[in-house]
Amino acid sequence: MARFGVEEEFVLLDEESLVPIAMGDGTRERITEHTAIGAVSAEYLTCQLECATDPVTTTTDAVTQLRHLRGLIGAHAGGQSAIAAASGTPFASTRTFAVSPSQHYDDVAAHLAHITREHEVNGLHVHVEVTDDEERVRALNRVRGWLPVLLALTGNSPFVDGLHSGFASWRSILIRRLPSSWCPPRFRDLDDYHAHAAQLVDLQAVPEAASLAWAVRLSARFPTVELRVFDAQLLPEDTVFAAALSRAIVLTDDRVSIGEIDGIDASLWMAARSGMNARVVDPTTGAVADAWQVAGRMLDATRPVLAELGDEDLVEEHLERIRRIGTGAQRQLQAFDRDGVAGLRELYREGAPALAR
Repeated sequence: MARFGVEEEFVLLDEESLVPIAMGDGTRERITEHTAIGAVSAEYLTCQLECATDPVTTTTDAVTQLRHLRGLIGAHAGGQSAIAAASGTPFASTRTFAVSPSQHYDDVAAHLAHITREHEVNGLHVHVEVTDDEERVRALNRVRGWLPVLLALTGNSPFVDGLHSGFASWRSILIRRLPSSWCPPRFRDLDDYHAHAAQLVDLQAVPEAASLAWAVRLSARFPTVELRVFDAQLLPEDTVFAAALSRAIVLTDDRVSIGEIDGIDASLWMAARSGMNARVVDPTTGAVADAWQVAGRMLDATRPVLAELGDEDLVEEHLERIRRIGTGAQRQLQAFDRDGVAGLRELYREGAPALAR
């Protein structure tokens, strides 16, 4: 059974204003002392943390690790009168953050210039293990066409500067400004992939292949296909749904996904704008269809692998849950419409409760 791993990014918010605040000195180290499974690390900005699971083979194990890590982060956030929010963008911002101490991050910030001042984004990255080098490239090509509907299902960043941005995934729009982002080209083989990456490095668009911001890429550290299209997800169950779908697509037959980069990128824009109300290119036909129709075809295409892995019920039930209560972006907007900042505060706390260590 193919292993997978999950990386989740969180932003620390002041519990009253929901504005990002920096971690206190030693926060990450104190969390790490209590981390029995997985890992916690600093992220690009001092208001951010990243949690990474150990490699797992079942969604049950993934949920266990995610709840453990989120509980630790929630506990330490509570000790700082803060909330660890699993949202693709913070509700509001003073733009007074700082870049985390690191020569690499300093170099990135210098390269991105003013972009860094607005680059408050939190994502979910899913690694799916594929041990054969050339099969990893074929799997990446498979994923490309499904990127828009995956984003539509998981958009979770509707706010910017305390206002509704009008987008389900404002994070995706911010990511679009990076030198390499959204859909990668279709690659002939591993050599072709490395040649494209080397060209971007030679252009100095990115310092190294590990900095590619494509929505799906080959990991530079592990034998994995890394899906990066997702916003950070409100609940562990939302994250595991995205991970289960990712693994199934990576392991599914080549024939299920077609699409040219312009159509995929336009579909990604529409998915970022309208979530599951978007119209996107169907990678099984190349025609335009409603996102829910494409989600159904994605389920049909991946069902044999989902059944083999024991994830079919989980994915079907979560799709029905999204139909019933909405995506993360819709749930954030509903909470804010209902109770304002207090509603968002409780929604964020639900995702990373301050559990006892």
